[in-house]
Amino acid sequence: MPDLPHLLAFIAAGWLLNLTPGPDVLYIVANSLRSGVRAGIVGGFGVLTGCFVHIFAAAIGVGTLMATSAAAFTVLKYVGAAYLLYLGLRMVLSRAGPPADMTQAAATAIPSRSLKEIFMGGFWTNVLNPKVALFFLAFVPQFIAPDADHKGLYFVLLGVLFNLNSIPIVVGWAAFAGWMARKSTVQKGMHWLDRAAGVLFIGFGLKLAFTDAPAVRAGH
Repeated sequence: MPDLPHLLAFIAAGWLLNLTPGPDVLYIVANSLRSGVRAGIVGGFGVLTGCFVHIFAAAIGVGTLMATSAAAFTVLKYVGAAYLLYLGLRMVLSRAGPPADMTQAAATAIPSRSLKEIFMGGFWTNVLNPKVALFFLAFVPQFIAPDADHKGLYFVLLGVLFNLNSIPIVVGWAAFAGWMARKSTVQKGMHWLDRAAGVLFIGFGLKLAFTDAPAVRAGH
């Protein structure tokens, strides 16, 4: 394991990376705005569960296969892009709900989808994104000494630490979005926020679809 200064650098870098907006953050914020802080946190924990899949897959070599096999990367990226496009289109085409009192809505925060659906949505948003696997393969090994024994074990331990370290950021994004949802101006424009989030999801999906596999990029 890295020494204390490197470990603190790992934690700080993880916080900064989790603060960066992307499909996972957008998923947390969108669900928190629409259905309350609890829904945003549940969606975030779905995302973190998806991260565990990438961590263990990378540790046993599946992530390395995706990083070196253009075919494996391409299959997963198109499935992931299709899922992001599906989420985006569903948001863009959603109908506006009846106006509601903001105080009452914030107090009840009844999800339009079940918490299980929200959790699984976050899980698949993360699992089907091969760029997350490549991120772990690129980021975590920087904090493992080249001559260290049991590199796979250290990779898993650091990956788990990264995920646990992400929990305050997940809760913070959900709480921030929940606070924003209590603003009357945000409540009035909630349907348009849904559509804007949908457009962003479509953009993320298209960006992923046109991302080259690492081996292909290296040849350019």
